[in-house]
Amino acid sequence: MAKRITIDPITRLEGHGKIEIFLNNKGNVEKAFLQVPELRGFEKFSEGRMAEEMPRITPKICGVCPTTHHMASGKALDDLFHVTPPSPAKKIRELINSAFMAEDHTLHFFFLGGPDFVVGPQAPAGERNILGVIQKVGLDAGKKVIDIRKRLRNIITKQGGRVIHPVCNLPGGVSKGVTKEDREEYIQTGKDAVEFSKFALKAFEDIVLKNKEYVDVIVGDIYKHSTYYMGLVDENNKVNFYDGDIRVVDPEGMEFAKFKSREYLNHIAEHVEPWSYIKFPFLKGVGWKGFVDGKDSGVYRVAPLARLNASDGMATPLAQVEYEKMYDILGGKPAHNTLAYHWARLVELLYAAERLLELAQDEEILDPNVRNIPTAVPDEGIGVVEAPRGTLYHHYKTDGNGVLTDVNLIVATVNNAASICMSIEKAAKGLIKEGKVSEGLLNMVEMAFRAYDPCLACATHSLPGHMPLEVSIRDHEANIIETIRRQ
Repeated sequence: MAKRITIDPITRLEGHGKIEIFLNNKGNVEKAFLQVPELRGFEKFSEGRMAEEMPRITPKICGVCPTTHHMASGKALDDLFHVTPPSPAKKIRELINSAFMAEDHTLHFFFLGGPDFVVGPQAPAGERNILGVIQKVGLDAGKKVIDIRKRLRNIITKQGGRVIHPVCNLPGGVSKGVTKEDREEYIQTGKDAVEFSKFALKAFEDIVLKNKEYVDVIVGDIYKHSTYYMGLVDENNKVNFYDGDIRVVDPEGMEFAKFKSREYLNHIAEHVEPWSYIKFPFLKGVGWKGFVDGKDSGVYRVAPLARLNASDGMATPLAQVEYEKMYDILGGKPAHNTLAYHWARLVELLYAAERLLELAQDEEILDPNVRNIPTAVPDEGIGVVEAPRGTLYHHYKTDGNGVLTDVNLIVATVNNAASICMSIEKAAKGLIKEGKVSEGLLNMVEMAFRAYDPCLACATHSLPGHMPLEVSIRDHEANIIETIRRQ
């Protein structure tokens, strides 16, 4: 009987990682680990550069969510240079970010996470992909997915300068305004994105919610953790992707903390483990108690389901209806069902589309006053936005000439690092019994991390050249018998 199961590489995510599962003598899971074998380095090699370069540097951390890095960096520079962008500039930034959030949520559901439900968790690996999704939902539906993503990305290209690594944000505003012609295009794209979001939610209802087997998996105990939740909210405690306060609720849904971006270090600390290059943030007010859930554990979650749990609702009408429907079916707030992240992601898709349309229809977005030139001496700045994968923190310190002396980035996926490890282990323990393993079961273990839409190159990044490496060799009881290190 096998004593160790390795899933390497794990699939349908951004970045590199592997899962190590150790079985006991009865063939049941003793421990399971998510290992991230990359070293994050952007914080260190940014030191010594001019601060205004950061909105062009940090999007290159990742080609999947560069837009939100660009937004967080732009907001950090506003704070660093003590300058407030004009209202039209803020709205242009949020319009770009809304287009990106809608496009990225579409990508994840139909290309990365959705195949597990649309095609089926036990379907052959060769069918669990976008081609299998198209075969299931139809070619016309596939064309809709491709078309709306292309048009949303075109907004980022036109207003952001580039779709992969935007360049529009400057301290105090943006580099260009919106033309009347482009605005008409954005309005139409917003309207069509709203309709597409309705289509995606209907597809989820027809394929997932009407399948009792799928619903049982979603609400079952294997994919469930009782944790704290974090997300940005507006003045009414409604979900907001671009601005607001950071709100944390406890596992019972009660507000635990609500703070400004500049106060984040009063509430968040980071734990490290020797077997992974990813850090594990936790709530200072509770403390690190290990990879356990519950009210006494400082583990918290971010991203779609967490944002909805941490809020009192959605700020747009159609998304609010879907928000209420989701919690009604899941049995109330907060929902602790990890696989419900997929559902929450589609509710957010609709919100992003509605917000995009609202901003495109706002007359002020045509105002050419899109930048206030900074005049103050730079010192320290913090910018926070919501990335598709959760709350994103950029924190810069400089000397009086604006040269970076210290950089701290808590990227979205890192916030979920502890809960991802917990979810993988719980799924493995619930699915693998008496050494009986199949490719389909291992995919269901992977589903535990896929729901979070992790971005591991974003969360950890290797420096040029050889990185330090530690390999632990374990016996059948998972005891370390030899450790090999490369410095």
